[in-house]
Amino acid sequence: MKRILVSVTNDLVTDQRVHKVCTTLTEMNFDVLLIGRRFKHSELINRNYKTTRMKLLFNSGFLFYAEYNLRLFFKLFFLKKDILLANDLDTLLPNYLISKFFNKKLVYDSHELFTEVPELINRPFVQKFWLRLEEFILPKLKNSYTVNYSIAKYYNIKYHLNFEVIRNVPLQIKSIETSSFPFKTNEKKVILYQGSINKGRGLELMLEAMLFIENAIFICIGNGDIEQKIKQRVIDLNLEEKVKFIPRMIPIELQKLTPLVDLGISLEEDLGLNYKYALPNKLFDYVQAKIPVLVSNLPEMKQIVLKYNIGEIVLNRNPKVLANQINNILQNRKELYIKQLEEASKKLIWENESKKLIELIKDLR
Repeated sequence: MKRILVSVTNDLVTDQRVHKVCTTLTEMNFDVLLIGRRFKHSELINRNYKTTRMKLLFNSGFLFYAEYNLRLFFKLFFLKKDILLANDLDTLLPNYLISKFFNKKLVYDSHELFTEVPELINRPFVQKFWLRLEEFILPKLKNSYTVNYSIAKYYNIKYHLNFEVIRNVPLQIKSIETSSFPFKTNEKKVILYQGSINKGRGLELMLEAMLFIENAIFICIGNGDIEQKIKQRVIDLNLEEKVKFIPRMIPIELQKLTPLVDLGISLEEDLGLNYKYALPNKLFDYVQAKIPVLVSNLPEMKQIVLKYNIGEIVLNRNPKVLANQINNILQNRKELYIKQLEEASKKLIWENESKKLIELIKDLR
């Protein structure tokens, strides 16, 4: 049985893309070992493949990346391996070096345009470091895939490569099980954002819009870098009764809440190419829950919504105009998308998407 070593920098618990990839590889009869890191409060995990997590001295900044990459290099060096799978640029260097040293196949999964994330755009020195690393390694790769066509096109043109596209769609939910919110919604319409509470997600805009939206509650499920700032803004705008927060949930529990809502939003801002080309996981999660969506006028999200007719595109990012659009959807348009959502939920699933991963792995160069 051939062994695949899969590397990530997170703690494995909520990374559903990597979990689905590892599960598919296991079903292909590979011996899979997923390598990540352990935090102080990391939850226990039980998977149908092997996992290991490294506890680091540093958990952010340059020292984290230096320590992680060094420790990953030595772990990969001494472990049995036939194939290496690196997830994102921050795991690529040790995987690339080990693949050359031992003459092993290397697969690269790019989850985003790493060098264009907002955290790097305003840090030119750090951004330049990662860009030089990308320019050094990517042109040499033979087996690569990414999450959407815009990012694949970007890499293929820039580095003369042939990136495949394997979207981060969910497993099909064949029977929807629901629970309940930890607060009363009082039969009001429910608008949902699920995901990281980070810069550029359009949450500030949504709070401003809630000033003009009546008979509805906005629920935000997740945690992130600007969480406290957003919560303070809710207080400043006197929106405590109209905006509610739920901490990050494990996917299986989140799936029980998403079907209860009336509208799912994904209002990412155009903060550089990484956000411009975003195709968020939550969009596909909304589809599986069969709720209509409202998304930013950005190419990848817009293409999905228009192709499957499962919701609307933001017409204007003025809070009052956005509120009017949301009010219209909530009042009389949800039923227009029920049939289309049913059809899309059968197509935009990992059971279909994983076929491309299977072919790629079978035909490694």
